[in-house]
Amino acid sequence: MASISPELALDLLYQEADRIKMLIKNQQNQFCISQCKAFEEVVDTQMYGLSRQVSFSVRLGVISEEEGQQLLSDLEHDLNQYYNEIYEKNKAIENGKEV
Repeated sequence: MASISPELALDLLYQEADRIKMLIKNQQNQFCISQCKAFEEVVDTQMYGLSRQVSFSVRLGVISEEEGQQLLSDLEHDLNQYYNEIYEKNKAIENGKEV
């Protein structure tokens, strides 16, 4: 049976996290990102899937729980920052229309 190094496991999990970030950044309609429940559910589903992969990796002993939690925390932070940027852009657009 082949073994997986912790470095490879973490690299693969970070690649998955990057894929989720790109999913959001590639969405052209920024209003949809901030207002569309279907898009929000897609992101939630992707985040859940990644959390399960992290949990499985931790249970296998391939990565530590701290590494897994840090990966998820970093991703959530990045996504929140991106959502805040979109919110601020949409708010500025709305304020510009009102003036």
